[in-house]
Amino acid sequence: MGKWIRTILLALLVMFAIFYLYTRPEAAADFVKFIFGIFDSIGRFFDSLARG
Repeated sequence: MGKWIRTILLALLVMFAIFYLYTRPEAAADFVKFIFGIFDSIGRFFDSLARG
């Protein structure tokens, strides 16, 4: 029973994400930029550690 509920909740989450991306593409683009910004910051941090 628990696996069935988990599958339904995951499907609802995926459907909500698709709906959100479809109805608000500018917010989705901002989120992607935010995620890449995090990775860029982490890369700069380790680069500064390596350079001393």
